[in-house]
Amino acid sequence: MNNFELFVSNALPYAIGLVVIILIAKSIVIVGGREIAVIERKYFGRKMPQGRVIALANEIGIQARTLGPGLHFLIPFIYVPKKYSFTVISENEIGIIESIDGDPVPPGKIFAKVVSGHNSFQDGENFLRNGGEKGPQIEILPPGVYRINPVLFAIRKQPSIIIDKGKIGLITSMDGQPIPAGRLLAQKVDGHSSFENGEKFLQNRGQKGPQIEILLPGTYRINTDLFHVEIQDATVIPANKVGLITAKDGEPLPEAEYVAKSVVGHSDFQNASKFLEAGGQRGPQFDVLKPGTYYINPLIFKVELDDAAIVERGQVAVVVSNVGEEPVEVKNAIEEAARLENAVPGTAAYKEIEKRLNIGIERYVVPKGYRGIQQEVAGPGFYYLNRRAYIAYIVDTTNITIDWDDSQETRFDPLKVISRDGFEISVSVKVVIRVRPDQAPYMVAKIGSIENLIVHVIHPMIDSSFRNKASSTSAMNFMQDRQEEQRKAEDRAKAELEKYHVECVSVLICQINLPQELMDTQTKKIIAQQQQAMYQDMQKAEQTRIATEKTRAEADQQKNLVEAEIGVKIAEQNKEKAIRFAEGESESIRLRAEGEALGIKAKGDAEGSKILAIGESTAKAYELQNKAVGQQGVTAIEIAKQIASGNVKVTPDFLVQGGDNLGGLLSAFLTNIIAANQKTVDKQTAA
Repeated sequence: MNNFELFVSNALPYAIGLVVIILIAKSIVIVGGREIAVIERKYFGRKMPQGRVIALANEIGIQARTLGPGLHFLIPFIYVPKKYSFTVISENEIGIIESIDGDPVPPGKIFAKVVSGHNSFQDGENFLRNGGEKGPQIEILPPGVYRINPVLFAIRKQPSIIIDKGKIGLITSMDGQPIPAGRLLAQKVDGHSSFENGEKFLQNRGQKGPQIEILLPGTYRINTDLFHVEIQDATVIPANKVGLITAKDGEPLPEAEYVAKSVVGHSDFQNASKFLEAGGQRGPQFDVLKPGTYYINPLIFKVELDDAAIVERGQVAVVVSNVGEEPVEVKNAIEEAARLENAVPGTAAYKEIEKRLNIGIERYVVPKGYRGIQQEVAGPGFYYLNRRAYIAYIVDTTNITIDWDDSQETRFDPLKVISRDGFEISVSVKVVIRVRPDQAPYMVAKIGSIENLIVHVIHPMIDSSFRNKASSTSAMNFMQDRQEEQRKAEDRAKAELEKYHVECVSVLICQINLPQELMDTQTKKIIAQQQQAMYQDMQKAEQTRIATEKTRAEADQQKNLVEAEIGVKIAEQNKEKAIRFAEGESESIRLRAEGEALGIKAKGDAEGSKILAIGESTAKAYELQNKAVGQQGVTAIEIAKQIASGNVKVTPDFLVQGGDNLGGLLSAFLTNIIAANQKTVDKQTAA
């Protein structure tokens, strides 16, 4: 044996051992705890059917079956393993499956049918043997860990559908039955668990296209390849607003109706299926949404915001209803017109008559439940009115003031009128009106609104009234007769506004402006008249002042006059007393003298003796008086005699009194002298 043979004989056992080791190593497959092995059969098997890409058992090719974690023995060089990690679907995720192999999807279908026995696609061989179809699968993988052949099934991870609070999910199905003609949305089907079970959806003849059902807030595991989900905001009606609804699907709306009839059971339009089942009509809806949040499908219901009707204190709302039974007057008019035109109810001609007369005939004030102006008004409050069904006219029941002046806040300028004598007059007018609550519906029936009343009735009436009156009188007379003109204008306004069921409280002429040149002429004339009157008044005042001064002077001297009068009376009394005393004394002296004369003289010379006796007696009397009363007393007696005979005036015709009261002093002085002389005479007589 040569060296080579010796070497071969010695190395052969080692070579055989190495080959055995290699074969053993190739036949053993160790799969980790979170792995799978996909094997490919290279030789010694059947060929796969035409069109197949994944092999079943005993077929050459990549096998549908997989090897799980553990130790596996394979025939070396016939099977080639390849390891993959497990398929992990995390929380809030789903796995969307697409099969690489299987039966073809039937024409008209998009998604493969659901087959059983594949254990969530973990048994690919059973999937293929049970008729699993190639393409996107309806079933999805919920969160978890799966031993799925990634060569047979392509897995796409998608987040779960999360609908937050205040949101909705709109669904569009990519597969299903066709939507019936005339319908906008697919009809509702049961059993699909909010579109999470696509198999049930299709089995129950779910329809392809936009769905009538929506997703409410929550988390959903939905096959987004089968169901397209669009997240939108829920319908929110803010405070002081109202939601007006328009249905895009439903029964057709009758021609004579403005809004659809009200149906029940749809939960404020949140259950569109119930709305259609109850016979809901397409078009503007009678029912409205009050403030709040609503989960409404916007594909079938359009929501528009409108202001709620607010009636303040001092106001009422006159409601015009577009729904309800036809008023008897209108119904009779339609029937009469149809009879004359030989129109049969339900025909186009009859409908044309209805349309024509509904527009032309005035809506009278009607009781509740009839179409037209409602007799009952709405008082102060908050109302969620459907303005398509009800038109609310807010009417002030307090006093309403309309001004014609130069203020920026007023809508009308002062009235410009022409007088009979050709002068332009500017008149500022204020009109105050009031609408009683019970008359408000009739006012609306007559003129429509307060605005129409002001613009089309009151303004033309006031303007025409003052123009006509001004043209029949002069400018000055118009101003001077202002009060009368105001009364007449108010009477005319009251009579006219009664026709519109409106109360005229007052018509006031605030200001009348005449041309400046006319005002200047009138001003000068009035000034001249006033000056003349002023001068006359001044003259009268001076005369009055003179009389007043005279009276005042007399009043000031009244005390002195009284004292003088009293002094005169005292002087007269003293004078009379002095005269009588003097006469008695004289007679006594005479008698004594005569007696003495008779005794001394003879009768022959009686006369001489008498004269002598008288002279002597007189002289003696004066002498005695002089001795008795003094020279001043004698003088006073003589003055008293003169006063008694009327030759001397005691009381003056005019009394002039100075500041030192000389007249009073003089009177008092005389009175004192007379009184003193009288006392002296009395004493002598007594002696």
